[in-house]
Amino acid sequence: MRTFAELSELFEEKFNCRHFPNEPATLYNPAQYILSIGGKRIRPVCVLMGNELFGELGPNAFNAGLAVELFHNFTLIHDDIMDNAPLRRGKPTVHVQYGTPTAILTGDVMFAQSYDYISRVSNEFIHPVLSLFNKTTKEVCEGQQLDMDFEQKQNVSIEEYLQMIALKTSVLLGASMQLGAILGGAGKRNQQLMYEFGKNLGIAFQVQDDYLDAFGNPDKFGKQVGGDILFNKKTILLLFTRDNIGPQQKNEFNALLQSSNKEKVGKMLLLYKSCGADIYARQLKEKYYKQALQNLEEVAVISSRKKALQNLAEFLLNREK
Repeated sequence: MRTFAELSELFEEKFNCRHFPNEPATLYNPAQYILSIGGKRIRPVCVLMGNELFGELGPNAFNAGLAVELFHNFTLIHDDIMDNAPLRRGKPTVHVQYGTPTAILTGDVMFAQSYDYISRVSNEFIHPVLSLFNKTTKEVCEGQQLDMDFEQKQNVSIEEYLQMIALKTSVLLGASMQLGAILGGAGKRNQQLMYEFGKNLGIAFQVQDDYLDAFGNPDKFGKQVGGDILFNKKTILLLFTRDNIGPQQKNEFNALLQSSNKEKVGKMLLLYKSCGADIYARQLKEKYYKQALQNLEEVAVISSRKKALQNLAEFLLNREK
């Protein structure tokens, strides 16, 4: 089985083209813009890896991977609008570069194009593939709505937060693994184990993302470090701090939530560290990482063939961006 880097190179050969018509340029150029500013293409390559673990790689996997990557970028465009995010991968977000109305339409057309690619999967697999893709798109939207609901909800629990990120972020990674498994001819149990492997890895990935937003290197992270703090996003760090902060610091914590002072980020980071939120986040990431590896271990494929996926999991959970 080939490595993530090798399959990533294969996918980029298919992906590096124009996926949209030339006109109207005001609609389609912004779509090409977000695709051109990079990204690790983790999800589509997971489709390829899931396929190759069980069977020979073919056009079906590449079409499913293209669908997943376009869908993912559609969600990023709309997510950035909702979060009022200025940067994506170190570049201006689509709504900043082209305006919000155009960004909304650009996301919509990318969503449509993702279904164009998924519809190219051969008839042998189209029903389970389309069923999983439809289920996942709805779940991602549910997760995004919960994320917005949490902005108005005062008493979000850590359990509720983990359910939200499972829907918003992790199910797409799980689905990517399962799509590949389906196309590789895996049985139902192996398909489900691959889904759980990807989903648990995705939860660990998002917890790591929360951590990097607060404690990452801005030159490496590619997004505005401390952005979650500035917008009072209910991350795993904030929720743990709220539940575990000492009574003497509670007033400062509540005051910072109401503040827009430029010193807000630095002061909140000190509170995070004072109650061990940074340590908790790292431990939680490790918990889901180990669960993911256990799921992979149970897949009924010779262990040596799983090495590339084990290496991918290790890479994703030790990243700095």
